Amino acid sequence: MTFTLATWNINSVRLREELVCKLMTEEAPDVICLQECKSPVEKIPVERFQALGYTHMVARGQKGYNGVAILSRLPITDAGGRDFVQMGHARHVAARLDNGVTIHNFYIPAGGDEPDREVNEKFGQKLDFLTEMRDLFHADKPQRSILVGDLNIAPREDDVWDHKKLLKVVSHTPIEVEHLVETQGAGGWVDVTRADIPDGRLYSWWSYRAKEWDEADKGRRLDHIWATSDIASAGHGSRVLRAARGWTQPSDHAPVFATFDL
Repeated sequence: MTFTLATWNINSVRLREELVCKLMTEEAPDVICLQECKSPVEKIPVERFQALGYTHMVARGQKGYNGVAILSRLPITDAGGRDFVQMGHARHVAARLDNGVTIHNFYIPAGGDEPDREVNEKFGQKLDFLTEMRDLFHADKPQRSILVGDLNIAPREDDVWDHKKLLKVVSHTPIEVEHLVETQGAGGWVDVTRADIPDGRLYSWWSYRAKEWDEADKGRRLDHIWATSDIASAGHGSRVLRAARGWTQPSDHAPVFATFDL
């Protein structure tokens, strides 16, 4: 079974319904994982998506904030969702394919502006979210699983436009990177994107504040596709659809793709 998966922080699925349809029409991945849907599940525009062949969906929604959804042309079953750090946020949902592979879709908290949990509660919540993920993976080692989403951390030096300038900026601080690496190690996760594209700068997010985003290219790789070590070698064809950042009324994130032969 071969399938292509895309992960995309859509920054409002209702506002950017047309962009989701454009992705479905022009790229046609088998599975699309969306984050920051900002919609209750019942208000996600599933009719348009179903008409384009995405007849299956599992989601967790929330009015105006957060929200994660997995849209699929392949049959999927709901494999649950966890309220990490008991914040009442819709930040995780999982679906299982017929071949037994489980797809986890995460939207990790951004963490606010100040990288100090003593003065910034949101930063503490982000670190605690990652700690809970790590402990969960230690206790229940995942197998035949794929983890995707907006993890809101660019871990490598070449995942940001300027490593030194961003060391004290939330998303690239050493403590965040340490937490992410520990979480990855606890689950035996392999960064499929970087296994495919091991060298060079690679970004999936560009700030709305940069009008000439493409020319300035001050990006960060915040969106990730991981797989457990038992299936990671089946992943290939990784890419970032950078052009989507330039679509009309775009998300500030671009979709990230990988194909799996399972």
